[in-house]
Amino acid sequence: MIDPFLIKKSAKKYDAIVVGSGISGGWAAKELCEKGLKVLLIERGRAVKHREDYSGEGKAPWEFDHRGRVATNLINDQYRIQKKCYAFNDATKHFFANDKDYPYTSAEGTAFDWIRGNQLGGRSLIWHRQSFRFSELSFEENARDGYGCDWPIRYKDLAPWYSYVEKFTGVSGSKDKHPQLPDSECLPPFEMNSVELYAKALIERKYPDRKMLQGRCAHLSEATPFFLEQGRSKCMARNQCQRGCSFGAYFSTQSSTLPAALKTNNLRIACNSVVDSLRYDDKTNRVTGVNVIDEETLETREYQANMVFMCASTIGTTQIMLNSTSKAFPNGIANSSGVLGHYLMDHIYNSEARGEIEGFSDDYYKGNRPTNPVIPRFQNLKKQTQAYARGYFLRGGAARTSVVHGIGNKDFGASFKKSLQKPGPWGFGWGGSGEMLPMFDNQMTLDSSKTDKWGMPLIEFNCKWTDNDYKMMQAMADDAAEILESIGAKNVKRNVSDAPPGLAIHEMGTARMGRDANTSVLNGNNQCHDIPNLFITDGSCMPSSGHVNPSLTYMALTARAADFAVKAYRDKKI
Repeated sequence: MIDPFLIKKSAKKYDAIVVGSGISGGWAAKELCEKGLKVLLIERGRAVKHREDYSGEGKAPWEFDHRGRVATNLINDQYRIQKKCYAFNDATKHFFANDKDYPYTSAEGTAFDWIRGNQLGGRSLIWHRQSFRFSELSFEENARDGYGCDWPIRYKDLAPWYSYVEKFTGVSGSKDKHPQLPDSECLPPFEMNSVELYAKALIERKYPDRKMLQGRCAHLSEATPFFLEQGRSKCMARNQCQRGCSFGAYFSTQSSTLPAALKTNNLRIACNSVVDSLRYDDKTNRVTGVNVIDEETLETREYQANMVFMCASTIGTTQIMLNSTSKAFPNGIANSSGVLGHYLMDHIYNSEARGEIEGFSDDYYKGNRPTNPVIPRFQNLKKQTQAYARGYFLRGGAARTSVVHGIGNKDFGASFKKSLQKPGPWGFGWGGSGEMLPMFDNQMTLDSSKTDKWGMPLIEFNCKWTDNDYKMMQAMADDAAEILESIGAKNVKRNVSDAPPGLAIHEMGTARMGRDANTSVLNGNNQCHDIPNLFITDGSCMPSSGHVNPSLTYMALTARAADFAVKAYRDKKI
């Protein structure tokens, strides 16, 4: 129960404030509380209680007014952007932000789709849970090819923290010894189906540089005593993850880090609290707390602390920092470098290829596993040999169509009905996940002439794909199609969409780490160069995007930064 820990007004000065309660914020709260600090976790949205507030969980399609679809008038009024997310439907819409209340703009000729979850737990309730480590190359490539600034850390610096968070989070997968997907501390992997095993053998025989591995995901493929003690149990493969999981089978703030933080009795939580700006004392060069607007009443209040961890999401954190101005920082707090808001990145998810697989009519699979196979990056590994810089990995797999294969069919009668009792043919698809280069001109700014209902200046995005991105998109589709054809797939079709950045939901980079205070906001400990008691550990800290899902890296960076911050705090260095 979180009710006893919820607060509104407070005159107390906390050891630390954590802004945002998603994946990074949950980890920051857990680590700081377990190390003995008194912590206030601030969330702009409502409280969501584990197991109690998953209103769409377990419902059949016919239990929804529109069989799981969201009414058109509601979409047009409130969810014009959020509806583009793969996880948005009538069972999950309450976990997505209302676009009407959270408007933003884009510069002419550009666009960015911002998917948001404003509630306790943030997007940890609706993420896709794919959990990969960055590789050595991921940390070195900026320095190698000159795009972006050099990471101030390397893989060896983060490796023990990857292990630390994986053991607590629960990541399923296999030990593959692949340099582009370093091994994790894994629970047993979910199984590949018969068509995927067939494809794996053919692909690895034809392409010695390409391995087909099972994807790693933050799901409990088995419930060990450690996880049972957390109150979590084995994944049931229901494919209802974004509705909330009462089993706690997938990692979320509610199922994992929040209970751990509450157990210490060091945590208090302020929900419905929109952080407007950071409070700053120019005499001590320290942040002293935050200014807050009540989400419901619009009343203002403040909270005080000796340090602040910003974990409000890449765009949310940067909006708050740009809105925190003073004589010392007229262009946003901790922004002496001038790069705050710049180098906005997402992942390139726009390309895929699909085909049909003949045979295997007697084969099927059990359940709806929460992950799919991947082919790790195989381009530009030692040097650039392609028409584009950096690289991508492929994710996909095989599945059979269900009764929907009868939709549009003009047949009728008993034989047709009987045919619908059997699954349709096998299909196989591969989609790319590519690295978007860090570019200064891809940015977010604030338009002070326009405000939202809480008086916050509106964000204006100026972000678009580069020529390098378009070349990578085409290569993704071509490689995916070639691989499908190599395993005998029929009717292979490529697709490259024109969707703008944002829909990978991996936005990052606007308050980047770096070695040089003149070109970055943070040092190698996620500590602001300008202000020693201000830390940022969400996606905004990333100097490059890599090509794999980034959430596991956010967790590891947060745990590492919290360890550093507590030691510095006790040594009175911050």
